[in-house]
Amino acid sequence: MSSEIIKVPDIGGSDGVEIIEISVQAGDVIAAEDTMIVLESDKASMDVPAPKAGKVVKVLVKEGDTVSEGDDILELEAEGEGDADAEQDESDAEADDAQEESQDAESEQAASKAAPKKKSGGGKRTVEVKVPDIGGGDGVEIIEVAVSEGDEISAEDTLITLESDKASMDVPSPYSGKIVSLSIKEGDSVSEGDLIGTMEIAGEGDDDAEDDAPAADDAEAPSGDDSADDEDDSADEEGDDEDTDDSAGGRQEIRVPDIGGSEGVEIIEVAISEGDEIDKEDTLITLESDKASMDVPSPVKGKVVELAVKEGDSVSEGDLIGYVEVAGQSGGKKKSAKPAGDKGKDKAESKAPAAKKDDARAATDSRAQKQQGGEPSPEARHKHGDDKSAGAHVHAGPAVRKMARELGVELSEVKGSGPKGRILKDDVDGFVKQVMQARKQGGGQVAAPAASGGAGIPPVPAVDFSQFGEIEEKPMGRLMKAGATNLHRSWLNVPHVTQFDEADITELEAFRKAMKDEAQQQGAKLTPLPFMIKAAAKALEKFPQFNVSLHPDGDKLIQKKYFHIGVAVDTPNGLMVPVIRNVDQKGIIELAKEVIDLAGRAQEGKLKRDEMQGGCFTISSLGSIGGTAFTPIVNTPEVAILGVSKSQMKPVWNGSEFKPRLMCPLSLSYDHRAVNGADAARFTAYLAQVLTDIRRMLV
Repeated sequence: MSSEIIKVPDIGGSDGVEIIEISVQAGDVIAAEDTMIVLESDKASMDVPAPKAGKVVKVLVKEGDTVSEGDDILELEAEGEGDADAEQDESDAEADDAQEESQDAESEQAASKAAPKKKSGGGKRTVEVKVPDIGGGDGVEIIEVAVSEGDEISAEDTLITLESDKASMDVPSPYSGKIVSLSIKEGDSVSEGDLIGTMEIAGEGDDDAEDDAPAADDAEAPSGDDSADDEDDSADEEGDDEDTDDSAGGRQEIRVPDIGGSEGVEIIEVAISEGDEIDKEDTLITLESDKASMDVPSPVKGKVVELAVKEGDSVSEGDLIGYVEVAGQSGGKKKSAKPAGDKGKDKAESKAPAAKKDDARAATDSRAQKQQGGEPSPEARHKHGDDKSAGAHVHAGPAVRKMARELGVELSEVKGSGPKGRILKDDVDGFVKQVMQARKQGGGQVAAPAASGGAGIPPVPAVDFSQFGEIEEKPMGRLMKAGATNLHRSWLNVPHVTQFDEADITELEAFRKAMKDEAQQQGAKLTPLPFMIKAAAKALEKFPQFNVSLHPDGDKLIQKKYFHIGVAVDTPNGLMVPVIRNVDQKGIIELAKEVIDLAGRAQEGKLKRDEMQGGCFTISSLGSIGGTAFTPIVNTPEVAILGVSKSQMKPVWNGSEFKPRLMCPLSLSYDHRAVNGADAARFTAYLAQVLTDIRRMLV
């Protein structure tokens, strides 16, 4: 075992960056790439991952501290590493320093080259805007384009937002001026130096009119190609005017616009029906791929006369959506349906995403105003397709965005408690709890605690316990919070039923005590639990309907052909469930050894992540503590869990007389969607038979 100091890695040359969140604490066992801290500057946020797995000995920073590259973060105890690693780290650090100095020099050189030279004119000129230094990242995805062609912006206004696996960054404008063209779109990947677009900015210098003229000429004189493009644009605009004056309407095709080159994108919602009267920019359909969702707006105003698509269809750019009967005086809308020059087409396609984004922002603002007025609940807002892209416009790091995606949370609906309104993981957790707990009260009004949390379950009222006496607030550990979230999710999603039974383990207990010394000689502690595990595997073989998980689509069951049993272990940090694999292939002594090993490492916080995954069935044994029965919560995605309580001697009628027998209470909780009551009764009855006569384990 060795201990080392983990330092702040390369953060793009920034100094004094604030720590807004610490994701670990002393005693935590972390894996490589787990987030340690979250940093935030004026323009970027970054999750700092652990470079290796180990146990956190001491955290050397706190929230609110400012750090720079090379500053200490925490002390980590790692296995199998010694002085050679330390020397290597020093060598790597020196190499990183040298590389950073080189990068800084290159950045300064590139900046000096990219910076526009001042002209002596007071007119306007066009400059290229490129991706600045982004800390050496290559192929970083653009998750938001915050400007459109024609926008007037100020220096430092955000142009695009980039996001890698560990950081998100707003790229600001270096100038004030007008956006002339954009060379990128959402979903593109860019690197330092790539072209974002061009801007028209004011010239700099004195006010001499004679000097102004050449500068203006330089800025405004187009090349031959530009001139031709301008003529095309002019012709297009004239065509628009003619359409506005002379259009008589008519039946018009509506097709899928540019969707970023994606093919076969699924339609998850059709927002209109035949006969509907729609306005321009009303949502027609909502598309969703693995990485993005998009509302397709109507380019025209009119009446839907025919639909050519339905929910579940897959479409690509240019596919027919349907036909709209357009009234006269349709104006520029008709232009999108008729053939146009390449330049006009490019302009239309480049403006479409911006139009949709503005529409989504407007819709978000509208929904926010309605929510303040107590009208729609978050559940109602979840039904709108235009909410699905709203998460891109919030202030949150990649880890929080990933967590929100996994939980199905729209970040636009979450109120951030971090610096500058930043959304933290705790905010997402709190939002999920509010959605689950809140309810609508009389008259359709939403309860105050649920103003941003939705309707459903009545919330637990907030109580000031300090009015009754002295109190102390203690933070929940990361493991305890994760367990609470999982249990809450299972309880709310699974229709639980619990079947109670008893097993006569008189002979089993006599056999166990007789084998105790022999087991110790083999290095095993023989408790009743290995027998329970083996009997459970035997029951799963007999009743395979318990060895399943529900498919996410709700239409299928996933039948497992293996027998991995989880065992709930009470630890100082919270409940852990290590999994014993292939129980059907192991003997009682081997199972006893494995139980002791896994439980011991769980107590010490040394379990690996894969040792707590893949279970088919879970056993929670409280027999050594007490109790007559309990109702354990199913450990989803499993469909059943067995609770074992304390065994007691009871008088049992054998047909002619009462005999004292050692009876073990069994509590089987199961997911009623996958298992019916009769099967549950058969399962516990068979389990009791196996435990009563352990010879059945051999059959």
